[in-house]
Amino acid sequence: MCGIVGIAAQTPVNQMLYDALTMLQHRGQDAAGMVTFQDGRLFLRKENGMVRDVFHTRHMRRLVGNFGMGHVRYPTAGSSSAAEAQPFYVNSPYGITLAHNGNLTNADKISATLFRSDLRHINTDSDSEVLLNVFAHELQALGRENPNENDIFDALTKVYSRCEGGYAAIAMVTGYGLLGFRDPHGIRPLIYGEREAENGKMEYILASESVAITALGFRVVRDIEPGEAIFINANSEIFTKVCAKNPVYNPCIFEYVYFARPDSTIDGISVYKSRMRMGEKLAYKIQREWGMDHQIDVVIPIPETSRTAALELASILGVKYREGFMKNRYIGRTFIMPGQSQRKKSVRQKLNPVELEFKGKNVLLVDDSIVRGTTCHEIIQMAREAGALQVFFASAAPPVKFPNVYGIDMPAKSELIASGHSVEEVRQIIGADRLIYQDLNDLIDSAREGNPNIERFDCSVFDGGYVTGGIDEAYLNKLENRRSDQAKKTSSRSNIEVMDDTSVDMTGVKEDA
Repeated sequence: MCGIVGIAAQTPVNQMLYDALTMLQHRGQDAAGMVTFQDGRLFLRKENGMVRDVFHTRHMRRLVGNFGMGHVRYPTAGSSSAAEAQPFYVNSPYGITLAHNGNLTNADKISATLFRSDLRHINTDSDSEVLLNVFAHELQALGRENPNENDIFDALTKVYSRCEGGYAAIAMVTGYGLLGFRDPHGIRPLIYGEREAENGKMEYILASESVAITALGFRVVRDIEPGEAIFINANSEIFTKVCAKNPVYNPCIFEYVYFARPDSTIDGISVYKSRMRMGEKLAYKIQREWGMDHQIDVVIPIPETSRTAALELASILGVKYREGFMKNRYIGRTFIMPGQSQRKKSVRQKLNPVELEFKGKNVLLVDDSIVRGTTCHEIIQMAREAGALQVFFASAAPPVKFPNVYGIDMPAKSELIASGHSVEEVRQIIGADRLIYQDLNDLIDSAREGNPNIERFDCSVFDGGYVTGGIDEAYLNKLENRRSDQAKKTSSRSNIEVMDDTSVDMTGVKEDA
């Protein structure tokens, strides 16, 4: 999962891009990048690390121009190579940069034929580079000296016919404009907003989440539709077109469970309200299965994404809600961290129990989901050490049984605790006295209530139903070999590694480190 943003403004965009990326930092803490355009040149800065660490004053001063885009990344396979930080760049045709959120499920197939059919070289293992080169080839094949919006859309139509999976992307065609597009199922989110500049002209922003738009003073216009593209040209004129054939709305439901910020609205659905409904439905399930005498003394959320659901759950159960864990905000999201031992260690560094909220009580811990089980096992142990009599555990999502193939680093199937284990077996493994999961239908209803027009969500991590099709056992086995903790101990391939403290000028691209 990554975060992307693009801005077409009337004034310099570097500070706006920086601020937007900080609002999207929760979507990726592995690397950050930004590229801007001015006077026929692109200015690029990207590196491993958090936004605040990648961009210093000297970098911001060099990122000049009124058009630009940015990216925050966490990797879904391989190591955290600086060479795979985005945006990516190709100089032909015109000079194109691209930032991408998601995953191409047929990237290997395309990559194997790109050199033979398109005479294009892929330098990394990133499917984002594959997507960029496919778009560049299709745009170049049109042979236009000065492409307009129709040429951009024609090229994208061919991109959609070649690229499968879940993706949202922002690209900048040097000197011509800013482009955003979304996969034909709308799996990965992309939203656009606008505002009027002081000179009376319109300014536009594209972003993964609405919070990055509203925080900068833009007005959210709408979500990009599945298979739709939006193009803002150099004169700040905006054009949109659905370029994919037979698009269908199947947004990823895990955005509402975990990834998106609660103050975001995606596909017309308030993330905050959807999580409230998750807590409500889970409370009713507890009453059905555990009875009205459920013996819960206090409800405590696992910071931070489960807070909204836990608060509503406690209210319906008529039980006290308490903040029993204090979070160290300088530790990254453990879901994103590679390696089981690193995740296990980081839990203790990240959370510290408030003993008086646990001592002598039956505690219900609420988390957004259970993936590997590492985090909740450690947290349950911490609750017991703090003096809890009994520790119950509730997941606001159903059991995660299948890997995600659309850009979320749900690990190898063998590393998913609910895959191959019953609820009772999971309870024993994590060490809880009781365990309850959300029902899938209740989860779907929690999201759909915000937008009844969405008939189906991508719930593949829960039910194994991959909405794009074409995902077989051979593909999942190959994915497991790439995504397992063992695989992430090895480096990803890159023919040219990014060096520290270098400044490279490549055919109009200025890269500052």
